[in-house]
Amino acid sequence: MNGIPLSPQDLVHWFENSSGMHATLALWLVRFIAILLLVALAWVANALAKGIVLKLVRATVRKTQLTLGKALIEVRFFHRLSHLAPAIVVKLAAGWLFADSETLLELADVAVNVYLVVIGLFALDALFNAGLVIYKGFEISKRIPIKGYLQAVKIIINTVGAIFVLSILFDKSPLYFISGLGALTAVLLLIFKDAILGLVAGVQLTANNMVRQGDWIEMPKYGADGDVIDVSLTTVKVQNWDKTITSIPAHALVTDAFKNWRGMSESGGRRIKRSIAIDMRSIRFVDEASLARFRKIELLRDYLEGKEKEVAAHNEAMKVDDSELINGRRLTNVGTFRSYCVAYLRDSEHIHQEGMTFLVRQLAPTEKGLPIEIYVFVNDVAWVNYEGIQADIFDHLLASLERFDLRAYQLPSGADLASLGMR
Repeated sequence: MNGIPLSPQDLVHWFENSSGMHATLALWLVRFIAILLLVALAWVANALAKGIVLKLVRATVRKTQLTLGKALIEVRFFHRLSHLAPAIVVKLAAGWLFADSETLLELADVAVNVYLVVIGLFALDALFNAGLVIYKGFEISKRIPIKGYLQAVKIIINTVGAIFVLSILFDKSPLYFISGLGALTAVLLLIFKDAILGLVAGVQLTANNMVRQGDWIEMPKYGADGDVIDVSLTTVKVQNWDKTITSIPAHALVTDAFKNWRGMSESGGRRIKRSIAIDMRSIRFVDEASLARFRKIELLRDYLEGKEKEVAAHNEAMKVDDSELINGRRLTNVGTFRSYCVAYLRDSEHIHQEGMTFLVRQLAPTEKGLPIEIYVFVNDVAWVNYEGIQADIFDHLLASLERFDLRAYQLPSGADLASLGMR
């Protein structure tokens, strides 16, 4: 045989004639060489696609500065698409390399078709991910998360893809496998129970605007207390304040109780609700000496001026005997302190003055004294800032008690008992 062999069959004859090789051995040798050559061609195609074509595509897309292009690069869409190169080469070369073997040609065709379906599924997955990345750039994404819906669509697409793979492997129509799904409905419902519950819950959570990414939620049952960082088809991930991550089943947010602090964040006000317990033995009427001292407190001047006139007018009208403090209307140190709390908070730039509850009230006396409750809203919702503002307010008010001849109530300590000689 003269010249270069142009087909596998020519190569078999060449081995037989040139080296006296047995026909069967020559045939297997040629098929082995064909397989090696096919693998080599696929490897070269993959290397060229990733080393040259993929780099050029990425560079071109980056130059366009398009949001879609950036998203496709981020989710590695072009990288997944580059896997088509070896499949195309194998599809084209197999017809020539396995021309003498119908079995190998059929196996190569089946493998390539399955591979193309899988790559197609990966590429579609990347496209959905790119769409999600773009969607997160819009403000509406914070109110209406779609990750769960995309995951549900992915499950459907992957299921259809799996049916096509089976139809290729078993050489059956996809309708053959689809018709058999009815008998597997119970099994599929069991397998995808969480996904189905999550999808239904996701619709309810979104439709009712119950939770979304960025919300601060509390759910003690699952040990969750922090920011929602991800809302998916089956789970909601919460990053707790200690930086641990808690995963909550999506359907649990519909069936169980949880607290969402979004309203507080959106209102721009964070509530202070805390009491100072006054020792009731320190409560008394205000005499002239105390009144003269209170007049020196700048925040109380307007209050005292108006209150003194009001009390004096009332007592004069009622002809009250002023020689005894209990007669008629009198100022008390605890009432004056409560008014000072109001004036101090009104003067603070950190407290909401309008549009939100502003209240300093006296609660029912208990065995632990008379509670004076501060119920106001701080205009800084950041946790650290809020705690600092709250601490500053109560530092000042607690230190001010002595100026009003009041004492804070607290249970006896070891030092108190020791001073009484009790050991």
